[in-house]
Amino acid sequence: MQHGRRQAQNGDFGKLNKKIYVGNLSFQATEDEVRDLFAEFGSVESVAMINDRDTGRFRGFCFVEMEEDAAEQAIAALNGKEIDGRELRVNEARPREERSGGSGGYRGGSGGNRGGSSGGYRGGSGGNRGGSSGGYRGGGDSRNKGGSGRRDDNYRRRDDSGGGDRW
Repeated sequence: MQHGRRQAQNGDFGKLNKKIYVGNLSFQATEDEVRDLFAEFGSVESVAMINDRDTGRFRGFCFVEMEEDAAEQAIAALNGKEIDGRELRVNEARPREERSGGSGGYRGGSGGNRGGSSGGYRGGSGGNRGGSSGGYRGGGDSRNKGGSGRRDDNYRRRDDSGGGDRW
């Protein structure tokens, strides 16, 4: 069985369900509105409205699960359709990507997708914002004191100026 599809829960094992990504929804959209929109094409098994973890507010996208043939029809009919002044993005849901990082996050630790193994947003060794020289702002620790960060490489220090107290 492929990701995004599972056997129907109603005991009909001959049909597979497909999970659909629905994006660019109005932030005021409700589960009932989404269910009604997709019910035109077939039976809707589930609707998962995605809310912000911190604020609890709807993030403007959801996942709808329905029988495969009905899902294909819904995707074809609704992708690009304007609802509440917004052009919907409707397609087959992709598998959830592996998320890296546990400790750290924004400024240090293991980073997640903003840094690397010891950096996060401002330091470390990689992630999708930097390379091996580290995170979004460069290597070294989170205050750019040690590695090859921007401040150490691009600015002259007093002891490099060749004398005098000026930079």
